[in-house]
Amino acid sequence: MTSRDGGSPISLFRVLFGERTMQIQNLVAILFTVSANAVFAQEASNQTLITNVNVFDGVNEALIENANVVINGNLIETISTEPLAVAGGKVIDGGGRTLIPGLIDAHWHTTYAYTPQSTVVSGDISEVAIRGALGAEKTLMRGFTTIRDTGGNPFSIKKMIDSGELVGPRILPSGPPITQTGGHLDYRPYQAVPMNQGDSQWYWYANGLMLQADGVPDVILRTREVMRMGASQIKIAAGGGVSSLYDPIDVRQYTRAELEAFVEVADTYNTYVLAHIFTDDAAQVAIEAGVKSLEHGMLFSEETLRMMKENDVWLSTQPILNDETALAFDDPVSTAKFLQVTDGTEKVYQLAKEIGVKIAFGTDMLFDPKTAESQTQFLTKLKPWFTPYEILKMATSDNAELLELAGPRHPYQEGPLGEITEGAYADLILVNGNPLVDIDIVADPHTNFVLIMKDGVIYKNALEN
Repeated sequence: MTSRDGGSPISLFRVLFGERTMQIQNLVAILFTVSANAVFAQEASNQTLITNVNVFDGVNEALIENANVVINGNLIETISTEPLAVAGGKVIDGGGRTLIPGLIDAHWHTTYAYTPQSTVVSGDISEVAIRGALGAEKTLMRGFTTIRDTGGNPFSIKKMIDSGELVGPRILPSGPPITQTGGHLDYRPYQAVPMNQGDSQWYWYANGLMLQADGVPDVILRTREVMRMGASQIKIAAGGGVSSLYDPIDVRQYTRAELEAFVEVADTYNTYVLAHIFTDDAAQVAIEAGVKSLEHGMLFSEETLRMMKENDVWLSTQPILNDETALAFDDPVSTAKFLQVTDGTEKVYQLAKEIGVKIAFGTDMLFDPKTAESQTQFLTKLKPWFTPYEILKMATSDNAELLELAGPRHPYQEGPLGEITEGAYADLILVNGNPLVDIDIVADPHTNFVLIMKDGVIYKNALEN
C-alpha cells in the first residue's frame, strides 16, 4: 500500500480511514513532534559550549584566539572563531582564559603514590586500594585527566572510574611490575631467600602489587598473567634501582633471552614493554631485545641515546632532582643511589633533546601522599631545558603518542587524547593566564585551573562559585 506522501504515518491514516480522520491525524502529528523534541532536548542537554577562550590544541604553538568550543557528549565537536550556539546545553564564558588539553602523566603509580612505605611493611591490599582510590580524585583535580600506570594493582580503581563509581583520571595500567630475584622490585625481607620450589608467593606478589619471574618459562607465564589481568602494556625492572636494597645501580637485570621473551609475549598481545633502567649496558641490551620505552635513564650516554633515536625508543624520564621535593630514604644505601641518579638528570635532558629522542613527561611519585601534591610542579622543573610550549606539548600530545604504542590494548580509542581537535576526547582545562608564556601558572592547579573536564563531564568549575 503506497501514497503520494511517501508512506508517512499521517498519509497511511488517510488511505486507511479517509479524509475525515483529522483528529487522529493531528494526534499522530503531535505525538511525533513531542517525540522529536524530546530527542532533540536530550541531545542538546548533552552539549557544552565554552566561549571566548584562547585554545592551545596540544600540538601547535600558536593559540587559536577568541575561539568557541562545542562539546557533544564526551567528544569535542566544533572549534571555531565564529560565534556558536547550543540549544538547551550548558554555556561557559571562558573570559579570555587559555583552554588546554587535559594533562597526561606517563609514569604514575595510582597505588604506590598514596601508600606510605610503612603500609607496604605492615598493611594489606585493602588499605593500598583505598588509598589509591582516594588519591585518584586528587590526581584528576590537579588536571591530570590521563595517566599511564607504570606499576601496581590499579585494575579495580580503573574499572570503577570508567564506570563512574569513582572520580579519577583515565588509567592505562601496566599491572604488577615484574622483577627478577634480587631485582629492583624485589622488596621482600632479607630473610626471604633462599626460596624453595614449593614455597608460597610473597603476600604482595600474590595480590598483584608486583611480581617476580626468573627464567624464560616463568617470564612467559607471568607476562601472560599480567595481560590476562587487563594490562595495557608490560612493565619490567631491567636494571638497578634506587628504593631497593639488593641491586646496585650498575646491575643489568634479566638476560637477553628473558628480555626477548617479555617482548615476544607483549607482541602477541599487540602491545609493548617498558623497562626501568638507569644505565647504558642495561639499556642497550633492552633496546636490542625490542623494549620500546625506557623509564628514567638519567645516566644514559650519548651512544645509548643515539641508539634509542635509531630504534624509535622513547625516553620516559622525570625531572627528579635533589631539591625541595627530593625523595627521602631511611636507608643510606638508597640515599646514595638517589644522589648518583639525580646528578645525571640535567645531562640526559640536554643530550636527548639535542639528539632528537622522543621524550615523555612523568613524575614517578612514590610512598608519600604529600609529595604527590607536587605533580604539576614537576612541569615547571623542565624550564632549564624546554620552552613552555615544549613542556605542555610533552605533557599532552607527545605523551598521548607514547600511549598509542599499546595498540588495541589502549582502553580509550573513541577519539585522540592530548589534543583539542574536532573528534578528540573532551578532556580540557581552563587556565587563568597563559601557560605558554608563564609555565609557572600550572604549579598551582587549585587556583589557576578554574575548569577541569574529563570525558565531557565537568569535575571542577570555579567560575560558578
